[in-house]
Amino acid sequence: MFAVSLLALAGCSTTHQNESARRDSETVMITYHIQAGKEAEFQRLLAHAWDVYRGEHLVYTEPHTVIRSTEERDKTRFVEIFTWVKSPDHAPDRVQAVWNQEHSLCEARSGHKGIEGGEVELVTGR
Repeated sequence: MFAVSLLALAGCSTTHQNESARRDSETVMITYHIQAGKEAEFQRLLAHAWDVYRGEHLVYTEPHTVIRSTEERDKTRFVEIFTWVKSPDHAPDRVQAVWNQEHSLCEARSGHKGIEGGEVELVTGR
């Protein structure tokens, strides 16, 4: 009975910690306006960025969605949705380097910055 109580307590403790950690998290939607001819390079960089974020334990595995679309008839944009474990206010140098590379492959377009985004709320189809 004692062992069962300890397991139950540990389970509750883990659940509480996960819920607490999720409260500090930040789900974001980022739009990248890619320079013409840089699409493949950017797509590789975006995959590398995800590996860096994961390696630094900065993001949750899920959700992670990347969408590619066309705007203004022939210009590519990517939209990425993911959740930071906590807001990356003081990102490590490796992350800052990736962000600098991303900016170098993007362009301002139609009154929008090359990279735009912010916090969003996930809504499921319940």
